[in-house]
Formats: sequence, C-alpha cells, structure tokens
Amino acid sequence: MERFFLNLKTERVWQRDYANHLEAEKDITEYIVGFYNCVRLHSARGNLPPTVYERNMATKKPISVSQKI
Repeated sequence: MERFFLNLKTERVWQRDYANHLEAEKDITEYIVGFYNCVRLHSARGNLPPTVYERNMATKKPISVSQKI
C-alpha cells in the first residue's frame, strides 16, 4: 500500500492543484479506476496492467495437487 500511495502522489496529486476536496476526490478516483488499474504497467505483474494480468490468470488451468492415499 505504501508504494501505491507514493505512486498516487508522485504521478497525480503533486502534479495537480485542486480547487476543493470534491475535485480532488473525483480526479483521484478517475486516476485509480481509469489509469492505475487498467493502463499503468506493474512490474510485479509481468509489466501488465492488473486487469490484463487477472484476465490472463483466469484463462489458465488450475494447478493439480497430488493427494496422499
């Protein structure tokens, strides 16, 4: 979470001058929903946006687990 908030501040909040709390809330929400989760590449996810990574993982077959009898 600390990394997320650092990215949010450096990539968005510190680049803007908000007139009020409502404007800031709307802009930050648009950043998270529209860019951070859908477009921005995440190195921990193989340089894919989270939505693409999750879609790819959903199409993979589950790992089979051996059972002791």
